[in-house]
Amino acid sequence: MGKVIVSAVLLFVSAACFAQNGGNIICRLGFVYEISRSANWGMGKPVVGHVVPYSSAELAGIVQGDVIEAIDGIPAASVSEGEIAQLLNLAENNEVLLTVRSLGTQERQARVRKECKRVNVISEDQLASAFNMYSLETTAERQFACPFKVTVTTDSVDFGNFFTYIIPPSNRDDREQVAVVNNYLDKELTRKGLTATANNPDILVQTSFFLNRNPNFKGTNRLLIDKPQIFRYDFSRNGMEAVPFLSSLTVESEAEYILQLRIRLIDQKIVPGRILWECEANELLDGPYRIEDYARIHVPLMCVQYPYVKFTRNIPFTVGKKSYNYTGIQYDIDRMERIASVDRNSPAYAAGVRAGDVIERIGNQRMNHTAEEFSAAYKRFITQTMKYRDPKTLFTDANGFKRCMYWDTSKYAEVSDAVDEAAFISAFSYLYSFTPYMNQAGNNVCVFRIKRGREKMDVTIRPAVRSEITVELK
Repeated sequence: MGKVIVSAVLLFVSAACFAQNGGNIICRLGFVYEISRSANWGMGKPVVGHVVPYSSAELAGIVQGDVIEAIDGIPAASVSEGEIAQLLNLAENNEVLLTVRSLGTQERQARVRKECKRVNVISEDQLASAFNMYSLETTAERQFACPFKVTVTTDSVDFGNFFTYIIPPSNRDDREQVAVVNNYLDKELTRKGLTATANNPDILVQTSFFLNRNPNFKGTNRLLIDKPQIFRYDFSRNGMEAVPFLSSLTVESEAEYILQLRIRLIDQKIVPGRILWECEANELLDGPYRIEDYARIHVPLMCVQYPYVKFTRNIPFTVGKKSYNYTGIQYDIDRMERIASVDRNSPAYAAGVRAGDVIERIGNQRMNHTAEEFSAAYKRFITQTMKYRDPKTLFTDANGFKRCMYWDTSKYAEVSDAVDEAAFISAFSYLYSFTPYMNQAGNNVCVFRIKRGREKMDVTIRPAVRSEITVELK
């Protein structure tokens, strides 16, 4: 099996998966969890760290940060970590009933159906990750770190007991800037499930910030002139944004500007005045910057760790962005041209494609190749088409590949021609045929040459473009 496709299979295995039937079948619930060690959120219980887009868990309303209080009525706090895994994967059950709790809400129940498939089956979602160099513009995983310091109360107080908050108005001279910062924070706290109120709030929210010239600035280090560009994820724009910050290795005297933003949540309900949670950002800059722009990008990032704190310093983020063509076809890794299954209510199923069909061609690309051959040809494609990429868009992805670049917009025609070359056996480029560089015609239609027994037919499928963005702490 090709290494590229093997890596894609491992993506499925990582999402709360359990082996059944002697290891031939893998089932997943569609979320990743860890056992909380926090005295403030879910101590000793599973806390959801990631929910797989379009999974049964997402459909059931499970969200990142949820505490799983009980599994099929059995309290999670009353069993061991190993027993929790067993309860989530009872072989005789096709679904589990979870009792979950989110911030600012009471407990609720969610019925999550298991999604099972054979170990040698690969989905279009997995293939889109495996072949993402066809379309880094739409599908890539990137990492970055933020110089945040997070502190929480040493008291064993459950943050789930706090439901309301107030952000008092400011009388500072820069009250307009304060209002902008507080507005971003207000949106985040509301999105997390808390309720703003002026009537006996549970939490008092305080913010403070400054952006000043560094009085100890001694001039720019020549090594910083060609420093690597730093990117952060902007939730409001659903993308990575370049920011004028210096790396964490920079000496403070080499920074012309210093920025600090602090968010503090103060207890007003149980022990008034007690600081429950605080996040402080400290940045070094080589030029001026607007505090409003900093707040737009970073207030949501700072709030990711409330109520569940996983890291206390230099917070690492991984952002996964993926858009791909979904037809509903699942492929057999051992024989890539064979259709292992077809999702019901999918575009392929509606077009008449069924499990057991053999795909002879997708477009003009033949499918009678092994997984190893697909992977090897894909690597050749990456190497030989680097000349069509735009160096100004260079970045390093989460896997450490340092030559990631978007396609040069002036060379889309050359990219499209390369995809059509038989030597690259780029059948799976159909996953990105909605883009102008994979498909110059602009019509997102895929034609599959299908063999069913002795019968052969051309099947036209109109895929649905699936898009997802995930932001995780890791």
